[in-house]
Amino acid sequence: MVKNKKAIIILIAIMAILPIFIKSKVVLNAIVLLLIFATLGEAWNIITGFAGQTSFGHAAYFGIGAYTSAVLYFHYEISPLIGMVLGAIIAAIIGVVTSYPTFRLKGHYFAIATLAIAEVIKQLFISWRYVEGATGISIPILPRSATFMERIIYLQFNEKVPWVYISLFLFAVVVFICDYLENSKMGYYLKAIRESHEAAESIGINTTNYKLYAMIVSSAISALAGSIYAQYILYIDPFMMFSLEVSMKIVLLTVLGGIGNIFGPIIGAAIFIPLSEFTRMKLGGSGTGIDLMIYGALIVLISVFQPKGIIGIVESIRNRSTKKKGGEGEVEALTRN
Repeated sequence: MVKNKKAIIILIAIMAILPIFIKSKVVLNAIVLLLIFATLGEAWNIITGFAGQTSFGHAAYFGIGAYTSAVLYFHYEISPLIGMVLGAIIAAIIGVVTSYPTFRLKGHYFAIATLAIAEVIKQLFISWRYVEGATGISIPILPRSATFMERIIYLQFNEKVPWVYISLFLFAVVVFICDYLENSKMGYYLKAIRESHEAAESIGINTTNYKLYAMIVSSAISALAGSIYAQYILYIDPFMMFSLEVSMKIVLLTVLGGIGNIFGPIIGAAIFIPLSEFTRMKLGGSGTGIDLMIYGALIVLISVFQPKGIIGIVESIRNRSTKKKGGEGEVEALTRN
C-alpha cells in the first residue's frame, strides 16, 4: 500500500510538471483525454476488477454525467461544477436501480444486461426533445470579455493547460479512492465476491449490498469524468456519449493494462490514447478504426499469452528474475560449502 502511494504521488507530480514544458496543443489534448479515460478505467475497475461484475454499459453513466452538466448550463446557466455533482448523484441512483435486478444474473448474462441497459438509455436520449434529441447540445461559449472567475465557474478556458490540471485533479482523487478501497474491508469483501460468490455469502458477506456499493462509486466517478469531457469538447450527442465504442474503450484499456490493479487503467490509457490520437492526426477520416484494430490485436495477444495484462507480464518478468537470483544464490552457497 505504501509503495502504491509513493508511485501514485510520483506519477501525479510528473503529470503536473509536464504542462510547464509541453506547449504542443496536440500533446496537451492527448494528456487530457488520457487522464479522463484512465479515470473511467479506474471506475470500471471497481465494479469489474474488484467485484468481478463485468459491465459493458459504463458509457451510460459517462453520458448521464455529461448531459446533466450540459443541460443545466444550456437551459438554466447553472455552473457545470454543480452539474457535475448532480450528474454523479443521478448516475449513482440509476446505477443502483438498474443493477439491483441485474446482479441476480451471473457471468455473461450480467454483461449482456448492462449492454442492453446502456442501449436503452441511449435511445431515450435520442428521442428526448428536452435534451435536443439526436441533434445534440452545443454548450454556449463564454464571451472573450469573461473574467477568470467566470471561466472557472463555467469551466471554459482559452488554453488547454487548465484542463490538464482539472482532469489531473479528478484522476488523482479517484486513484487515491481506488487505492483506499483496494486495501479496505470493502475491497477485501469485493475480492471475495469476485473469487467466489457462494463462498463470500457462506462467510456472512451481503454480496448484493457490497456490489451495489461498488456500482454507486463506479457510476458516480464515470459521471464526473463525463461532465469534464462534455465541458472540454463543448458539444455532445447521444451517439457520441452513449456509444458502445466508449464502453469498449474503457473495458479494453483496463484489460490491456491489467484488471484488478489500480495501475492497469493508467498503463492501458497511456498506450491507447496516444495511439488513437496519432492515427487520427496522421490518417484523418481514412484512419478511423485503425487504432481499435491495433488495440484489438494487442488485447488478443495479451489475452492468449498473459490474461493479467501488461502488469501481469511485468510481474512475470520480476518473478523470473527473483527466482533466477535465488537460484544463483543457492548455487553460490553450495559452492562455498
